Order: sequence, then structure tokens, then C-alpha cells
Amino acid sequence: MRLHLRPLAARIWAVAGAVSIRTKILGIVLPLMLLLGVGVTLQVRSALRRSMQVQLQAQSLSIARDVASRASDPILINDLYALYRLLQDTQANHADLRYAFILDADQQLVTHTFGVGFPRGLIEANECADCESQQTVPVRTTEGVVWDTAVPVLDGRAGIARVGLSEVGLEQALATVTTQLLATTLMVSIVGVAAAGFLTWILTRPILSLVRATEAVGLGDLNQRVKKWADDEIGALAEAFNEMIAKLRKAELERAERDHLRAQLLESVISAQEDERKRIARELHDETGQALTSLMLGLRTLMEACPEPVVKAQAAELRSIAARTLDNVHNLSRELRPSVLDDLGLAAALERYVSEYEQRTRVPVDLAIRGLSSRRLPPAVEIALYRIIQEGLTNIARHAEANSASVLLEMRNGSIRAIIEDDGCGFDPERVLASKERLGLYGMQERIQLLGGTFTVESRPGQGTSLYVEFGTSENKPHATETLRTSAPGA
Repeated sequence: MRLHLRPLAARIWAVAGAVSIRTKILGIVLPLMLLLGVGVTLQVRSALRRSMQVQLQAQSLSIARDVASRASDPILINDLYALYRLLQDTQANHADLRYAFILDADQQLVTHTFGVGFPRGLIEANECADCESQQTVPVRTTEGVVWDTAVPVLDGRAGIARVGLSEVGLEQALATVTTQLLATTLMVSIVGVAAAGFLTWILTRPILSLVRATEAVGLGDLNQRVKKWADDEIGALAEAFNEMIAKLRKAELERAERDHLRAQLLESVISAQEDERKRIARELHDETGQALTSLMLGLRTLMEACPEPVVKAQAAELRSIAARTLDNVHNLSRELRPSVLDDLGLAAALERYVSEYEQRTRVPVDLAIRGLSSRRLPPAVEIALYRIIQEGLTNIARHAEANSASVLLEMRNGSIRAIIEDDGCGFDPERVLASKERLGLYGMQERIQLLGGTFTVESRPGQGTSLYVEFGTSENKPHATETLRTSAPGA
């Protein structure tokens, strides 16, 4: 039984908890006031009925005694007309008197007030067992309850006087009192509901203000403050809320300052890194490249000057090694800082890099560049995009075991989007980025953060990987955001 009541109680609690505080308070006040009003009305009506019935019985007994005392002489002299007039006058003087009649000593009807016809069974309704005593009984009729009182005349030797007092007046009085009580209950309920509504408005207004401020804070507005309505619990809550917002704002300003300093430091590090790459690339091209070129020329002169076949063969082999080393130095120099990026722009640099990448890794890459063929981007943006795409393709070659890859770079409505996809083995991006196992992805994230863009990784083991990068080219960029999705490319 208890197990069956728990779901019902849970449903009732869920419904009750879903309504507002104002509805809860009004839902408690109104039924209680109505219940109190109806209960008081029923109790007053019951007590009043008992009191009025006692009074009605006493009145019926008084009238019957008066009739019995005044009817003794006319009965003794057999003056039926005087008895009839006595009954008629008595009925005329009492509005609630329904009937009156007199029986002789043998229980035979002498006179009555019914006019034509006497109700059957009325005499038997209140038979006097002891004619020397008086007796009052309720008689139910088609017109309601009538209190029938029998009083002996001359101790029953001359007969019995019977009167019937109706409860119609009693019922009318009860109806009037009940209507007044119900009207009073309704008026009190209306006043109570109005007062409860006003009180709930006073109580819920600061709470609603707190709710609105909380929602605004949830959306990032830390300038919200709540007015203190009174020095009660809600006022204390408002003070605590304002203090909390002040601390949050202070913490947010400190975090923003740290992020700004971190971004400046990161930008300085990346800028220094690119400058160092450029310096190393220039030194490799100018000094190391020239030294290797001089070495090759010297070996060629040695080959031409030396007649020994063994020496010529060794010189030729060394010259071949020097040539391959020179090519590697040139490739390394271009990867460190491709001169075509500075001279011809991002599109040409990516086309050359993808071509060399395909030759080196044997992984075909579908490169698509839109909206950038005839325009140059800021140098910081170009080098960041070049490094991001370079790192993405490098990760594909190292980890993805892919059969093909694709790169899309497009500019639309002032924003730049880059998509790098492969059909390789995939991975769990949430775990990898959280643990920073692959520094390449983390470095891409850092670069995108400097540009105020978004970085999205979609991957699932066995279903390839997709990298989405997007940011604006304006100077006022938002903070970078990161999105991780464990789904297949194109999902």
C-alpha cells in the first residue's frame, strides 16, 4: 500500500511544485477561509436550530396551556361557538400556529381550526397515554415539521387541548441567518484573497527581481544589482546576491587581465618563434646553402683535376651527398619560413606546400581555396593559417594512417574558415585535448585563440577526423572558443 502511495505523492508534489509561490499561498488561504466560513456557518446553523426548537417547544406548550385553561368553562357549559372562537383567535394571534383543536374526555373531536376536513391520523400522532400530563412531539407533515403539544383540560376530565406549531418560521430564520453568514464568508474571503494577493506580491516581487538578475548574470551581465526591499530574510538574500556578483565581477576582471597578459605573452612567444624561424631559414639559405654549394663546386673541381678513378668516384659520391643535403636544407628552409608566403601570399604558399606534401607522404590532398586568390591577408593571419594547415596535414601524415585528405580555405562575409579532413583511424578528441597528448592540436588551439576564433574537432575512432577553424579578420575579435564532438566527419 505504501509503495502505491509513493508515486501518487510524487505526482502531487510535482504538480504543486510547478505552480508559482503566489498560487501556492492563494491556494492555501482561499480554501482555509472558505472551510472556516462554511464550518462556522454549519455550527451556528445547528446551534441556532436547537435553540429555536427549544423555544418553539416552549411556545407550543405555553399556547396549549393557555388554550386549555380558557377552554374549560366553554367545555363545561357545552358552548361550542365560544370554543371555536377561542381557537380562531389563538391562531390569529400566533403566526407560527398551524392548527388547534379540542378533544373531549372520550378522545372525540369537539372543534378545530382546519375548516372543512380534519387530517386523518392527526389525533393518533400524539395520543395522550396519561391524560393528566402534558406532551409535545414532532409531527412530520407535507408542510414540514410541526410541534404538536397536548395539554389536559381540568386534568383530563374535560378533555384535551391540542395545538401544532410549525417550523416554517424557524426554517426561514435559519435561511436568513445562513445567507448572511455565507455572504459574510464570501466578503471575508474576497478581502482575504486580496490581502493575500497583496502580501504575495510584496513577497514575490523581490524574488522575481532576484530571478531576473540571476538570468542576466547567467548570460554574462555582471553589472546586475538587486534592490534591497526590507531588512528581512529576502533583504539578506539580496545583500548576499549583490556581494556575490561583486566578487564574481572582481574575479572576472582578474581573469580577463590574466587572459590578456597570457595572450600578450603567447603572442610575443609566437612572434618570437616566427622571427626565429625566419632567421634560421635565412641562415640556412644564405650561409649553410652557400657553404654546401661551395663544397659541391670544390668537389667538382677535385673530380676534374684528379686523374685517379677511385678518387673521382669518391668525390662524385660526396658531391651527390652534398647535393641531397642542399636540397634538404632548402626544403627545411621553406618549411621554417616559406619565402613564397611573404612574396606571393597564402594561396600560393599552400599550393606549393600541398604539392611537396603529396610527393613526400604519398597521401593525396584535395585543396580548395575560395575568395583569397586576388587578395592578401594581414601577415599574422596568413602565417597563423599556414601553420594551422601545415600542422593539421603533418598530424595526418604522422598519426591518421589516412588514404586521402582534403583542405578547404574560404573567406566569406569578412570571416575566414578552414576545414581539414581525413579518412584515417580517428581518435577521442576530448581525451586527447584534455591530456594535451598531441602538442600539434594544442598549438593550433593556441594560435586560434590569439585570433579570437573557434576551433572544433570532430572525430571518432575508426571514422576519420575533421578540424574546423573559423574567425573574423577585424581587429575587435571575441575570445576563442573550443568545441569537441565525438562524431565522424560530415556528421
